[in-house]
Amino acid sequence: MTIHIGAKPGQIAETVLMPGDPYRARWAAETFLDAPELVNEVRGMLGYTGTWRGNRVTIQGSGMGMPSLSIYANELIRDYGAQTLIRIGSCGGMQEKVKVRDIVIAMSASSISTPSLGIFKEFNFAPCADWSLLSAAHAAAQTRDVGVHVGGIYSADVFYDERPDLNEQMTRHGILGVEMEAAELYNLAARHGRRALAILTVSDHLITGEALPSEQRERSFGDMVEIALEAAFA
Repeated sequence: MTIHIGAKPGQIAETVLMPGDPYRARWAAETFLDAPELVNEVRGMLGYTGTWRGNRVTIQGSGMGMPSLSIYANELIRDYGAQTLIRIGSCGGMQEKVKVRDIVIAMSASSISTPSLGIFKEFNFAPCADWSLLSAAHAAAQTRDVGVHVGGIYSADVFYDERPDLNEQMTRHGILGVEMEAAELYNLAARHGRRALAILTVSDHLITGEALPSEQRERSFGDMVEIALEAAFA
């Protein structure tokens, strides 16, 4: 057990999917894993371990924002030996070509600041995804009837953003979407020699104002989870 994860030794798999929402972790585990077992419920941040096609998988909620994800990713890596960590979550589209319901596979994650800023100080480290995971995820996405985009995203440290000038520059420089966790996940993976990737469903759009209707969310998020699982065990 750790401060934030109540799982016993051996209850966390080497492959971990990390949605922000703990209830999405429960839904994904019950939908896609065989014999999912609840292994963590400390502070309501649910985690489940089961199997997918015979492979052990943990799906652990990470909470909202990079500080929260950093806590869970650090403990999963340092105390439970997680080797592959894949964020599955939503993002806001920032390019006209990126449509609501599309999948964004994050090659890199830009940010203003992350919890790792205290280590890097003045150095602008460029966190990026693991190539083997990224290429496998792209291949898996190509087999589905869903739009897929690979490129850079922006990991914000605020949700209610009041920087339209910054959003304009993100769009100008080709950033595909905005979310709040991936940059720190990539930093931690690089630091500890682990594999990491963020696969995101576009749930709303900063340019068009469009948002994903609730009845379509489960199908769209399902594509994302299946792509993550196929990429992890390609």
